[in-house]
Amino acid sequence: MAQVEFHTGVEAPLHFACRLLRKAWRQGVAVVVTAPPPLLGTLDRELWTFEAQEFVPHLRLRPGQPLDAGLRRTPVWLCEAEPPEPAPPVLVNLGADLPGDPARFERIIEIVSPDADERQRARQRWRGYEARGWPLKHHAARGG
Repeated sequence: MAQVEFHTGVEAPLHFACRLLRKAWRQGVAVVVTAPPPLLGTLDRELWTFEAQEFVPHLRLRPGQPLDAGLRRTPVWLCEAEPPEPAPPVLVNLGADLPGDPARFERIIEIVSPDADERQRARQRWRGYEARGWPLKHHAARGG
């Protein structure tokens, strides 16, 4: 059963995701990120440039891309569709929907901006996880 964490009121979700992914990489934790293609493209660029002299090793997976040795060694996967098996144990969901098979992850992190539409979609995901009986944690951004 996955532990699900919601970080809400995050003013800069991509910057927050970059810092989170850097921390996971430094701790030796592999992560998969799911999001719509345009957002993944921006995140891909940000992981190269969000901090001077910083880089978070990552690969962007295209739908149907085979799982190869290079991908297995890469700590951060950026996926616009369901990641191939076996996927990293941690999922960062930047998409609007529940992951297709959330039970395959040990931990799921949802990053939610203050935008009203995003908050509403996040509430729907929260209810989806809650209906499965999964443990939920909420972290509100300061002032959020």
